Amino acid sequence: MILLKLASKSLLNRRASVLLSLLTIAISVMLLLTIERVRMQAKESFAATVSGTDLIVGARTGDIQLLLASVFRIGHMNNGVSWQSYQDISSKKGIKWALPLSLGDTHKGYAVLGTSGDYFHYFQFGKKQHLSFSAGGPFAQANEVVLGAEVAKRLGYGLGDKIVVAHGMGKTSFHHHDDKPLVVVGILAATGTPVDKTLHVPLIAIAQLHGAEAVQVEHHEHSDHEQHHQEADDLIGEPKQISAFLLGFDSPLYTLQVRRNINNYQAEPLMAIMPGVTLRELWGMLAMVEKLLLLFSVVVLVVSLLGMLTTLLANLSQRRRELAILRSVGAKPWHIFSLMSMESLLISLLGTTFGVALCYLLLALAQPQLQAQAGINIGLQGISRYELMLIAVIMAAAWIVGLIPAVRAYFYSLHDGMSVKT
Repeated sequence: MILLKLASKSLLNRRASVLLSLLTIAISVMLLLTIERVRMQAKESFAATVSGTDLIVGARTGDIQLLLASVFRIGHMNNGVSWQSYQDISSKKGIKWALPLSLGDTHKGYAVLGTSGDYFHYFQFGKKQHLSFSAGGPFAQANEVVLGAEVAKRLGYGLGDKIVVAHGMGKTSFHHHDDKPLVVVGILAATGTPVDKTLHVPLIAIAQLHGAEAVQVEHHEHSDHEQHHQEADDLIGEPKQISAFLLGFDSPLYTLQVRRNINNYQAEPLMAIMPGVTLRELWGMLAMVEKLLLLFSVVVLVVSLLGMLTTLLANLSQRRRELAILRSVGAKPWHIFSLMSMESLLISLLGTTFGVALCYLLLALAQPQLQAQAGINIGLQGISRYELMLIAVIMAAAWIVGLIPAVRAYFYSLHDGMSVKT
């Protein structure tokens, strides 16, 4: 206890240099924990973009390209899927539901998705969470549109507003459909996925916007389709082709068989991907960036520890007189060693605590931007076991670094003690 009080007073007496050591450790802890929290949450948000979907079917292309275009609205598909192929495949045995997707139109940089009414019932994200509405409900007419949460928030739209979509991807629009405005009838609750940045319209509206004749599609008999879903499907129409479609099965046992049949489909070249598998492949491609971020935080930690070591060693040479006084009043060499090691332990403890507080402050400030810009929902939950392990490693490393000047002080005290005796 006496050594602890002495160490505390010694640190207060050297508060300028100690504060510098504290800040270096705090900044390194903040960066390491923040990068780790963002990395883990980004991975979870990425994997949770779509769930409950067994297969994504589109024209034959790369697996990742099909995933990016159909789920993330990134890039585009060079070819589409004919409506006849969609009807044929979606009517096969074991298929519980099928959601057609038609992309290619935009509104002020946001993607417009043509689909069926079943989209709001069967599409899932996260841990098999269903879409929900913060206002209004699904579309029921060909001239109605349902907005994602971010679209409504950023553009200031509400129920009953009229909007005009344009042909062309991204912010580049080639033709505005001014003569066919759409009425906002629903706004989806935030999901943290590309759904938030999407305008959802009936599939038949896509055909009408492009001047095609809207023909009501015949329904296939599925035992699990309820009547109100069939009424929503009246808005599908019969387009020449769609961009892709999602499939869900009665049993996962059908997945591999149907995927093989689609990949060998004779009518046209198609491919089917399993979104979970492809998401893991895509994240694996980004593993290098993930490792670079982790390496960057480790380098910052090492530099901060070296900075603390340099400061402690520089102070040690100035504390020779202090150590000699302690020896003259009866302090043993091991007392000097314990005092110095306790000081380094206090510095690492205070620096780590300050770093954790800075980490939570930074996450709280960055949370809205990460959610809006990257769809990453950073939770401010307690420190995980893995993060506790990182903190323990940092504290242990800082303490070990602090032992170096403590050992030197120990030998200094031995030498000074021998000089006093002689």
